[in-house]
Amino acid sequence: MNGLAAKKFAVVHCGQLVTLAGPPRPRRGLAEMREQAIIEDGALLIADGKIERVGATEGLRTVLAQEKKLPVFDAQGCVVTPGFVDAHTHMVFAGSRATEFEQRIEGQTYRQIAAAGGGIANTVLATRHATAEDLLQQAGRHAEWSLRSGTTTVEVKSGYGLSLDVELKILGVIRSLAERTPLRLVPTLLAAHTVPAEFQEDRAGYVSLVVREILPRVRRDKLARFCDVFCDEHAFTLVESREILFAAKNIGLGLRMHVEQFAADGGAALAAELGAATADHLEFTDSEGIAALAHASVQPVLVPASVFCLGRDRYPNARAMLDAGLAVVLATDFNPGSSPTTSMPFVMSLACQQMKMLPAEALVASTINAAYSLGLGNMVGSLEAGKAADFLIHEFHDYRELAYFAAVPNLPQVFIAGKHVQTCSQSTAILANGAY
Repeated sequence: MNGLAAKKFAVVHCGQLVTLAGPPRPRRGLAEMREQAIIEDGALLIADGKIERVGATEGLRTVLAQEKKLPVFDAQGCVVTPGFVDAHTHMVFAGSRATEFEQRIEGQTYRQIAAAGGGIANTVLATRHATAEDLLQQAGRHAEWSLRSGTTTVEVKSGYGLSLDVELKILGVIRSLAERTPLRLVPTLLAAHTVPAEFQEDRAGYVSLVVREILPRVRRDKLARFCDVFCDEHAFTLVESREILFAAKNIGLGLRMHVEQFAADGGAALAAELGAATADHLEFTDSEGIAALAHASVQPVLVPASVFCLGRDRYPNARAMLDAGLAVVLATDFNPGSSPTTSMPFVMSLACQQMKMLPAEALVASTINAAYSLGLGNMVGSLEAGKAADFLIHEFHDYRELAYFAAVPNLPQVFIAGKHVQTCSQSTAILANGAY
């Protein structure tokens, strides 16, 4: 039997087995954000898709001696980490915004492009005209991109439909995609992404549509775990956002928010008031907003690739958030307009270079903290006994190199639920049963 398809197997000689083991909650505070719980020359014992045992390779010799037919995977001294958890993406959409990419290079701003009918509205138009099968095919390609760079769990938002039928279509595509890809997908309703063109003169009517029609259908059909709102002066006001999120909370959906991407306008405080799971973006959040998030234990999801891809220089104040004890999360914000990247290692590089996060902090924010922000911290995000065997065997020998090598094709071996789903590097090998 091929060791990569075995129900039970061992991974040995992990040069740095970065377990991220720790308390059963998000990591906060500098000590916890920097604690990697590394086992040198580490080993994993995998059984039925879960981690059965974690320890040193030497400590596994007795087990291997007793189970002589146990397949063994030799990491040959490479770094092994949990799979990346990307907690903010817009993976399902149609079309391209390459034209807007050129417009930004020529000096137009994100807001100017949106005011001229581009931006989110551009993608909404293309997505409304696309069939579900077309969307599924394109989303499948995006999922493959995520897998290649080591992402194993992805939050996926709707938000390019902005009507009952198309929002349901997108969420249905996310459900179908979850059946076709090994990725773990977490669906989020983002019907409140922007006000669609047909409701520009009736904003209250669109808010009512979201609250009275879209949310109940999504809940009835169990199509989403979370509800998100883009709270911004060119999207939804504080009052509108509160109404939508309050309705979502009343029907049992978790809350996520896009806030303070362009101005400190009270979005962070609203996320704290409502007890949202996350407040995302936060480029302009001030000390009062950070304090409110910390008091309410809202996790900040920082998306530095969006800042980079928009050609801006105002990054979130990650150091202030870490100092305040916030359980910081990193994510790609993958979307066709402001962040066309699926690479979590690239996001880690930006976090280190532009937001002065240490590589250890960036890795925690990209794995265990991201998992808890999605309600999956007891399942994924760290390498501990009883958790899903979602892990990566990297080409590197030092975990800091994940962020140090910026935008290189650092392609790991990817395992999800103990299944080898992506083979990219040549730095590992299957050994004879039980021998190493």
